[in-house]
Amino acid sequence: MVKKSVLAAALVAAAALTLSACGGSDNESKKPIADVSTEAKTKAATVLDDPFTKPNLVLTDTHGKKYDLREKTKGKPTLIYFGYTNCPDVCPLIMSNIAIAKKSLPQAERDKLQVVFVTTDPERDTPSSLGSWLESQDPSFIGLTGDFPTIQAGARQIGIGIDAPKKEKDGTIVSMHGSQVMAFSPKTDKGYVLYSEDTTPDDYTKDLPKLLKGETP
Repeated sequence: MVKKSVLAAALVAAAALTLSACGGSDNESKKPIADVSTEAKTKAATVLDDPFTKPNLVLTDTHGKKYDLREKTKGKPTLIYFGYTNCPDVCPLIMSNIAIAKKSLPQAERDKLQVVFVTTDPERDTPSSLGSWLESQDPSFIGLTGDFPTIQAGARQIGIGIDAPKKEKDGTIVSMHGSQVMAFSPKTDKGYVLYSEDTTPDDYTKDLPKLLKGETP
C-alpha cells in the first residue's frame, strides 16, 4: 500500500504548484517546501522550480556496508525511490519500469545511472533480503536500509512522507509511503524532476538520456 506525498494544489493552468511533505504530526506545519512549474511540466515529468538538496542519508547497502548517499552519488545522475519489498503492487512496478527503460541505454550510459531504492520497512528489508529482491529487478540497483527514524527524516528532506510500518487486523504489515521517483542532476546534485507512479517505461526511456546530462526533460 502507498500514500502519495501531498501536492498543495492540483495541476491548474497558469497556477503555480507546491509540493508539501506529508506523514508529519497533526500539529506540524503544512507550509509549501517546493515550487513546481506548470510551464516546465511534460506528460511524465514534473520539473521543480526550487530543486531539493540531496538527502543527507548514511545507511547500509545490500552488502552490509556503510553507504553515504551524498558522497557515493555525487556528480552522478541519480534516481531515488522510497518503498518496500513486500509491497504488493506499486513498488515492484516502478522499479521494473525503470529497469526496462535503463536497458534501452548504451552500456556506457547505463553505468552512469544510479538507481537508489531506500526501504521504508527496514525491520523486514534486511541487506540480504533487499539485495535478493533488487537482483530480480536489476543487479546494478542500489538498495539501502537502516533505522526507520533516519530513513523517514531523509525522505522528508525531499518532501516525501512515510509512516512506520504497522500490522493490520488481518495480520498483514503495510508501509505507507510516498510513491514519487525523484531525479537528481549530475551537474548540481539537486533533485529537480519528479515522476509519479503512473510513469511508464516509455516515459522513462524518453527522459533518461536528458536526465543523464542534467538537462530538463
